[in-house]
Amino acid sequence: MIGINNLTNSKIDEGFLKRVAKKVLKGENKEGIDLSIVFVSQVKIRELNRKYRKKDRTTDVLSFGDGLNEIVICPSVIKTKRELARVLTHGILHLLEYGHGKNMEKKQEYYLSLFK
Repeated sequence: MIGINNLTNSKIDEGFLKRVAKKVLKGENKEGIDLSIVFVSQVKIRELNRKYRKKDRTTDVLSFGDGLNEIVICPSVIKTKRELARVLTHGILHLLEYGHGKNMEKKQEYYLSLFK
């Protein structure tokens, strides 16, 4: 199940987000996992980034795994629908234990190409 919790005043296209998430999860043979996508303010994501990553700055996305399978997104720093797809895909790949690098970048670009 893919759950979406919008804690902001931003308008969110839940159908689009679920399509992106399902496509990535299916492509990675992880269709059965539950995923929570949460939208928060710049203040909240900065607080989470400081607490969990020791980086005192706003970011666009954070991923929390270890059974939680939660992607936290700050919509106010994202300008386009394509960027939102990129951020969500990036977060999901981190949940699936991909680190930054060429392999992750290739996968991310591949999935983004499916939503042109």
